[in-house]
Amino acid sequence: MSEKTTLRAEAEAEFAELKRTLAALEEAELGEVWCGTWAVRDLVAHIQGWHRELQPALERMARGERPIPEGVSYDDVDAWNARFATTKRSWTTPAILAELDASHADFMRAAAAVPEARFTPGKTAHKLVDFNSRHHYREHGEQIAAWRKSRGL
Repeated sequence: MSEKTTLRAEAEAEFAELKRTLAALEEAELGEVWCGTWAVRDLVAHIQGWHRELQPALERMARGERPIPEGVSYDDVDAWNARFATTKRSWTTPAILAELDASHADFMRAAAAVPEARFTPGKTAHKLVDFNSRHHYREHGEQIAAWRKSRGL
């Protein structure tokens, strides 16, 4: 199996696990602040924010262009994370969960269009997809699972 295929398959598996971790949480539980100043719904909004932000980078790579436009910097990750979470605070929980599915699907479609040669571990396409899907889903899924366990959920 190619690196691209493996990465995408593992991202799908981690996404399915994240969805299982989110399943059956009630509205109040999804909105309960427990991760610093964030609730589960903020973590989900943050994940989809990165999907939407970096999907165009993958699309540019698929066209053979530079992934990140001149003048854009992701050095202040905390500021980007806060922006993504804050932007969705007025959304309903069903809308946030639906957007997670849609943003994941769109992000993975964009990843599929990037040439195989760009998926060498350590290269930009590999890092963009790994960090914003497989790794991200696992990281936050494990946090949510631990929180659920601590609450007996």
